[in-house]
Amino acid sequence: MDFEHVLRTLLTEFNRLQIRNAAIGGFALGVLGVPRATMDLDFLVHRDDLDKLHGLLTSLGYQRLIHTENVSQYRHSESHWGSVDFIHAFREASLAMLSRAKGYPVFGGTQTMQVVSPEDVIGLKVQAMVNDPDRQTQELADIERLMSFYGKRLDWERVQEYYDLFNLGAEARQFRRRYGHAE
Repeated sequence: MDFEHVLRTLLTEFNRLQIRNAAIGGFALGVLGVPRATMDLDFLVHRDDLDKLHGLLTSLGYQRLIHTENVSQYRHSESHWGSVDFIHAFREASLAMLSRAKGYPVFGGTQTMQVVSPEDVIGLKVQAMVNDPDRQTQELADIERLMSFYGKRLDWERVQEYYDLFNLGAEARQFRRRYGHAE
């Protein structure tokens, strides 16, 4: 996947079409200061913008492979366009994530990309880990790297809320003891 070309195109079109979005996943980690290799792009997108999103992506040659109430996945037949995944924001928690997203400069400051907060990336990774235990190793590694990097700058109460949602509150308290005092 040609990340720069695809991302420049998507960001330009998201802005033009006023598609409310924020990066999540591996690419978001890099923007937040803890880069890791990734094979696709992942976004949180407002459910009310899904029709505009679908029109945009199909006009670019993407095919929708998955579409449920919660997620959509698109893949292009040309490998340099790659795959793009979307979580649909319509519940209170995901809408709050979108509202908290901040703009970060990318491509040497020539464009701005909305990215969810580190706490919200952690929350989404906790959910992914619970939904698919096979992803636990990678998700935990990403979570710990974010916690180590942000330390006491994290909103640990919000992190605790995400863990509590999945009955993992004790784990969040252990992480807070381990990383919550680091700068």
